[in-house]
Amino acid sequence: MESKPHSLFISDLHLCDSRPNITQAFIGFLHETAVKAQALYILGDLFEYWAGDDAIEAGNQQAVIAALKDLNNQGVALFFMHGNRDFLLNDGFAQATSGTILADPTLLHLYGKPVLVSHGDILCTDDIAYQQFRTQVRTPAWKNQFLSQPLDARIAYIEQIRLKSEQEKSLKSMQIMDVNQQAVEAMLREYHYPPVLIHGHTHRPNKHIIAIDNHVCERWVLGDWYEQGSYLKLDESGCQPQSL
Repeated sequence: MESKPHSLFISDLHLCDSRPNITQAFIGFLHETAVKAQALYILGDLFEYWAGDDAIEAGNQQAVIAALKDLNNQGVALFFMHGNRDFLLNDGFAQATSGTILADPTLLHLYGKPVLVSHGDILCTDDIAYQQFRTQVRTPAWKNQFLSQPLDARIAYIEQIRLKSEQEKSLKSMQIMDVNQQAVEAMLREYHYPPVLIHGHTHRPNKHIIAIDNHVCERWVLGDWYEQGSYLKLDESGCQPQSL
């Protein structure tokens, strides 16, 4: 029995050389599961870090890029959104995979309903230090200056930032690193109360029902892939969380 037309959503895979089993699980997911979908939406942090599109020429993540391109060649539309770890993905990566990079957030229209998608970090407004850092590194001036450095120097800098980030997270409360309810409501209002909001980033997979201004919205949080793969399937009947 053929499945109904559907799209798949994933985020926070954090693919890296130190976790080859997750990379293989992801490639298997592309070949066996995603190939049956109409579209695959990767909502940020596909990679543990991305130092610039010239990493493609250096051979980093070639197997992943080839598998993504093959998926698109088989007729599955491919969409990416920047995460906090891979916001330097750019046109070179999009061309290499034959995918499209979406703005964060983006309002989609799928199976008869509006669906709002985001990586999710912009909703974590209680983490003031992170939001200041996010604003700084997303400016064209910062990105141009950073990308002008040799690839090895960029990778070394990112490793330092990652270490510092892990140390700082250990001192932050779980509440600060989660989404802010007022920020969620503000985004829903801005986009005229879409019935579905899908995001990642917090690594807390769940379904939340939000009653706001006489509207009811579902907020679906995607899971990370540190231990096992998970994804969200959306068709005309709604969202269904899945595990590999």
